[in-house]
Amino acid sequence: MKKFIVIGNPIKHSLSPLVHNYWFEQNMIEATYEKVLVEEKGLEDVIQNIRQEKIVGANVTVPFKQKIIPLLDELSEVALKTSSVNTVYKKNNKIIGDNTDVFGFQNSLAELVPNKIIQSVLLIGAGGVSPSIVQALKNVSTNKVIIANRTKEKFEVLKNKFGPLVQQILWDDLRHKKFDVDLVVNSTSLGLEKKEDLNFNFSSVNKSTVFYDVIYNPVQTSFLKQAEAQGHQVINGLKMFLYQALKAFQIWNKISPTIDKQLLQLMKKNLND
Repeated sequence: MKKFIVIGNPIKHSLSPLVHNYWFEQNMIEATYEKVLVEEKGLEDVIQNIRQEKIVGANVTVPFKQKIIPLLDELSEVALKTSSVNTVYKKNNKIIGDNTDVFGFQNSLAELVPNKIIQSVLLIGAGGVSPSIVQALKNVSTNKVIIANRTKEKFEVLKNKFGPLVQQILWDDLRHKKFDVDLVVNSTSLGLEKKEDLNFNFSSVNKSTVFYDVIYNPVQTSFLKQAEAQGHQVINGLKMFLYQALKAFQIWNKISPTIDKQLLQLMKKNLND
C-alpha cells in the first residue's frame, strides 16, 4: 500500500489526512496519508524514506517549507520562483520539491472573488506561505503588495525575489496608517487565539476591501470576525487549503480529484467555529 505523509511542527491541527484519504477512497486508490510531527533534524530521514520509496510523497508545512530545500535534488519552476516547497516526491530517481500553495491561493481568489480586480494588496506577515501569496498575486497582475512584518530580514528575501512589486511598512503602521487596497491578507498565525491580536485599524481601508486569512481552522479568526463586523467581505483559508491539496494529489497520483459537497461537509464537521 502506498504511503503519503504531511510533516510539520506543530502538526496536530492539520486536516490534510482527512482530504487525501477521502480522495483515495473516492478514486479507489490503495494508499494511506497520515500526519507526522518532525523536528528539523528529522527532515533527512523523511527524504531518505522517499528515496527508498517507503513513502511516495510528502506535504510540507510550517516551519519547513524553506528548510527542506537544501535536501532536495530538483525544484519545480514555481518552487524556484518562491523558494518555498510544500510537496515532495520522487521522479526519475530524483527527489523533487514542488509548490502547490500558489495554485491554491490563486484558485481560491478566482472562485471566491471572481469579478474583483486586485491591483493593490496589504499582506500581513512575510514568512511561511507569503512568497507563494506574492507569486500568485503577481500571476493575476497585481501591481503593488504592501508588506507589514516584524523583522526586516524576511521582507528583504521577498524584495530580492519580487523587486518593486513589494513595499515594506512598519508593523506599527497597521494601527495608524490608512490603506487604499483591494485586499488585505493575514498570513501570520496572529488572531488565531482570542488572546492574540493584530492591532489592525479596520476602519483604515475602503468598505469594498476584502479580508483574507490563510488560516482555515478555526473557520473565523478574530481577524475575520472584526473585519466582518465592519461590513467587509471575508474569506478564510479553506479553499486555498483544498486547492493546494488537489494539486498535490494530481502530481502524485496523475488523477484530478473533486472538491465535492460531501468533502466540504466532512471538512465542516472537523473544523472549529
